This record gives sequence, C-alpha cells and structure tokens, in this order.
Amino acid sequence: MKKALDKKARRRRIATYSLLAILALAVALPLASYSLHWLGHSAIAQEATNSTNPRGTFWGLVKDGTTGYSAVKGEGANQLIQAGGWEWQLARSGAISTKLPWIIAIFAGIILLYHLISGRNKLSADKLSGRKVKRWGWFDRLVHWVTAISFIALAITGLSMLLGRAVLIPLLGKAGFASWANMSITIHNFIGPVFSVGVALMIIMWIWHNFPTVTDLKWFAQGGGLIGDKHPSAGRMNGGEKVWFWLVAIAGVAVSVTGLIMVSPIFGWQIPGLETARANMQQANIIHAVAGIIWTAVALGHIYIGTAGTEGAFEGMSTGYVSEEWAKQHHDLWYEKMASKGKVDLPTTDQVVREATDQSQTRPQRPARA
Repeated sequence: MKKALDKKARRRRIATYSLLAILALAVALPLASYSLHWLGHSAIAQEATNSTNPRGTFWGLVKDGTTGYSAVKGEGANQLIQAGGWEWQLARSGAISTKLPWIIAIFAGIILLYHLISGRNKLSADKLSGRKVKRWGWFDRLVHWVTAISFIALAITGLSMLLGRAVLIPLLGKAGFASWANMSITIHNFIGPVFSVGVALMIIMWIWHNFPTVTDLKWFAQGGGLIGDKHPSAGRMNGGEKVWFWLVAIAGVAVSVTGLIMVSPIFGWQIPGLETARANMQQANIIHAVAGIIWTAVALGHIYIGTAGTEGAFEGMSTGYVSEEWAKQHHDLWYEKMASKGKVDLPTTDQVVREATDQSQTRPQRPARA
C-alpha cells in the first residue's frame, strides 16, 4: 500500500516538474533566439562601422576631383567631376550675387545723403574773371569719354547678367530676360575690348601725374575740402583723383585680363603656372565680378563729384578748360605753376566773339553813302 502511494507521488512530481520544464523552455527558447539575433546584428553593425564602404569611397574621390583613366584625350577628359565647379557655384550664387551688390546701393545712398546735407561744392569767387586754364587736351578727353561710356554700358550689362535671376526675371519674365541677357552678353563681349584699350591708354597717359606726394597726405588730413571752409592745397591731381586713378588702373587691368580669359579660355590655360582652362574661367569670373562691383560703386562718387557735386568740374572734361577761379580753389599749386608759365589764358574765343559782337552793336553806325 505504501509503495503504491510512493509511486503515485513520484509520478505527480515528475508530471509537475515536466510541466514546469516545458513552461520554462517555452519562455527561454524565444528569448534566447532574440538575444542571439541582437548579438549578431550588433556584431554585423560593428563590422560595417569598422570597414569602409566602397561606394562611399568612390564618391568621395569623385567629389574631390580625383583623376582616373580615360581613352578620350583632352583637358579634363580623365576627371569625372571638376571639384572647383561646386565652390564657384556656391560663391557666385551666394555672397557675390546676393550681398556684394548692396555696396553699390550703400554708396549711392551715402552720396545722396551728402548732397542733401551739404549741397553742391560751389566756387567761392563772387564773379568769374573769364580767364581759363587748359586742363585736358582733345585726345585726353576722347579717351576719357570713350572709356566712360564703355564703362557705363559694361556696368549695366554686367549687373544684368549677375542679378538677372533675382531682380530682372520677376520684372521682365523669363522670356523677356532671356532676350535681354542675350543682348547683354553680346554688348559686353564687343565693348569689353574697346574699354580695355581705353584703360590702357589712361594708364600710359596719366600715370605720371598720379604718383603720391606729401601734399596728398595733407589733402586727406583736411578731408579733401569736404570738411570745413578752407580747401586744401593740391597739384594737378589731388589725393582723391589719384586714388581714383589707381583704382581704375588696378581694377581695369583685373577686369580686362579676366574678361579675356572668360571670352577666350585657352588664353589663361597657356599661361605657365596656372590651372586648367575651366578652373581659370571660374577664378576669373569671381575676380571679374568682385572688381566690377567695387569699381561701379566707387565710380558713382567720381561721377557725382565731376557733375552735380562740384561747380565747374564738368567743363574741364567737356571743353578742356577750367576757370581761373576753379583752378585756384581746387588745384592752387598747379594753378601757380601754370600762371608762372604764362598758361592762364585770356577770355576764350567765344567770349572774345561775344564781346566783339556787343561792341559792334553799341558802336555808332556810319551813315550810308548817297
């Protein structure tokens, strides 16, 4: 009897332990599989992290402009992507076309504000004597006006191409801007060489008058006559005119050379030490735009001073002569030199003719013969 009870108890224990074992395995086995999967995935991820991706490496080399082999011969044929193009595009579509042109607007605003506050710089003499001093010859004036008109045309067409996407397309539409852009490029390319010749002639003819002197430092120290009532002494060219000349010389050479490289890329490629033609064009385009914008901004001041800003200044470049009073007030040292040489002229031919006409009208008329 006792043995039978022990067997039943043993069977119950075995059944209970078996059930518990089954339940434990039912829970443990899925967890073990998930754990193994996670461990394996982590190992694979770690291995992928430690190893390099061949595609990523290839794309990195391509973006860096690495060259390879190509059966096609020619400049850039063995280079899939010219890396400098990315940098050029970011620079041109970034600060150069969105921020730098504001310099022109700022200069224009400063000039307008100054004119509203101070007005025109008038001659201090109450009455003009009529005596003239020759300041520019006919060839000087011809070169100046050809270069000046060319500069204005190039500035308008150049800014149109630079700011067309942001400014002109909303105003003209895409079709209208396309026509104007095509015309602007043609005008720019044809007038550019004429302008370059004008800049070269200006440098050759006028460089001798524009070397800095101690007088120029004193001129700047007194604000060039813009501050106070007394106008500082100056020779044939004052300090401001000399700064303008050297800006014309430096910026003029820069835009002329870079413009030639952009029109004829092979020109830059053949210069020893420079990069490929495409890279030269990108660099030339950046230099051309920056120099052109800064030059245009400063040119507004030159145009203002030579026209509405200073009384008697425009006559010097339109007729070649300036009044004795203007020369004394703005270029006293030069006037003294010209006066010592006897080059301060008597009233001009027009004045002589006008005075002769007035005298003939006031002279008693002889009676007509019978």
